Amino acid sequence: MSPARPGCGNIAHAFAASGEDKPLLRGTRGANIGIVTAYNDMLSAHQPLEHYPTLIRAAARAAGGAAQVAGGVPAMCDGVTQGRAGMELSLFSRDAIALATAVSLSHDMFDAAILLGVCDKIVPGLLIGALSFGHLPVIFVPAGPMISGLPNKEKAAVRQRYAEAKATREELLEAESQSYHGPGTCTFFGTANSNQMLLEMMGLMMPGAAFVNPGTSLRDALTVAATEQALKITALGENYTPLAKTLDEKAIVNAMVGLAATGGSTNHAIHLVAIARAAGLVIDWDDLDELSRCTPLLARIYPNGPADVNHYQAAGGLGFTIRELIDAGLLHADIHCVHGGDLRSQVQEPKLDNLKLRWAPPPTQSLDTHIVRGFAEPFDHEGGLRRLSGNLGRAVVKVSAVAVEHRTISAPARIFDSQDAMLDAFKAGALDGDFVAVIRAQGPRANGMPELHKLTPTLGVLQDRGQRVALLTDGRMSGASGKVLAAIHVVPEAIVGGALARLLEGDPILIDAEAGRLEVLVDDATLAAREAATFDLAANHHGMGRELFGLMRNAVGSAEQGACSLFGAG
Repeated sequence: MSPARPGCGNIAHAFAASGEDKPLLRGTRGANIGIVTAYNDMLSAHQPLEHYPTLIRAAARAAGGAAQVAGGVPAMCDGVTQGRAGMELSLFSRDAIALATAVSLSHDMFDAAILLGVCDKIVPGLLIGALSFGHLPVIFVPAGPMISGLPNKEKAAVRQRYAEAKATREELLEAESQSYHGPGTCTFFGTANSNQMLLEMMGLMMPGAAFVNPGTSLRDALTVAATEQALKITALGENYTPLAKTLDEKAIVNAMVGLAATGGSTNHAIHLVAIARAAGLVIDWDDLDELSRCTPLLARIYPNGPADVNHYQAAGGLGFTIRELIDAGLLHADIHCVHGGDLRSQVQEPKLDNLKLRWAPPPTQSLDTHIVRGFAEPFDHEGGLRRLSGNLGRAVVKVSAVAVEHRTISAPARIFDSQDAMLDAFKAGALDGDFVAVIRAQGPRANGMPELHKLTPTLGVLQDRGQRVALLTDGRMSGASGKVLAAIHVVPEAIVGGALARLLEGDPILIDAEAGRLEVLVDDATLAAREAATFDLAANHHGMGRELFGLMRNAVGSAEQGACSLFGAG
């Protein structure tokens, strides 16, 4: 907080509409929790958050404190904007969320914060914003995954049939509707569920809270418990646990190890870098690569396998995985978790016993070794992410979903300056033989670095036909990056003169995820002598709000620096 207590006029404004909480807020006898919410009822994962503030206020009041909604932050859905103009705002929405979080907490009226958010850019944005208020205890409260619907493998199969014009739009819509069918997070292990995994790995939520379904008594009990705990760890008591104490370098290392061990989203190769920078720490893709190469893959959750997060939770879940990693010496157990214990006590599973919340140890053995395994019998002796480097720059590749025989490719480049251009070539029957699809001018400074998940079904079709194909781009792929080799986030990006801008159609490209190589097989002098391509991106900078984000495009750093406009390009 500020050195001096806010003045009487400041405080009077703050509690003017607080009803029965006025006496507490007027005095000094209880703590006040600031709630920052990403609620909207378009996102299935965030729709359950509508009633959380009411529950939190009641729980705080019963525990002798108070809670106020400090502010709301935007929450867009990449699933809705995939392949559309709005996707070019997606990554920058994280920075807008960080700014909105800072504005929400800037009133200096709060002793702790509860952050309500689940999905892709939203959790990183909330955390980046909260890190400017490192003196406040911060607890994240999620909504949990929706119950399982159409299996992800079946949904993917319909998508591929539609890409080949073998399924109708109505059949595709029905499959999608059966998959995304109710309140809660999408059940595949994309960025949203990777967020929840990382928060538990960093000790920023109540034990076992990540994957409890919404609309259940257990979910509500965990929200109440988080509220009570937030009041216990303020500076007004003896167990003060500010965010600056919780989120240290050990917690960041735990997050990187967790990402590798579970085969989490490639988006976190950007988000974790930005979160670390907001905490005053510096990590890069070499760190992610080195940790991934010494961390075994312990989970197979779609797109890394057929199971969803509900199946993973039932088979042992995060509690089992975290304990295995701690016992193997791969996690820092001595971090200061928000629940008051260390990371070893984070592995407890929440349960209701006659409506009373209790915690119990996770299973001692995996309940389904097709989904989750212990350290002694991993799915792979290395984790899910790799860093590539070579004369084309540096990139990230997710290998956990890619079969070993598809992790290396040497093939000619097919160059496109948009994903729609590649899809048009496919529809025209012009994508024969082996090739590396190069989609360039998709980086943060070019057009906001949209996800290119729209390409996944088409590339999957070509690979299933027996062609050897891969994606090479300075853009992003979805957190659901799948079975096709994708070298993504290439830095330097094409728009600032990166080597992608000097590629020519037919250039031989080598992507070797095992050896970490990313190269065009022409001599350096020839490559350097080529004039870099220019890109007309005027159409990408206007419409659907894109003109409002020019300041962020101009100020953003590279993907390996976290692609964050808040820290500048240096």
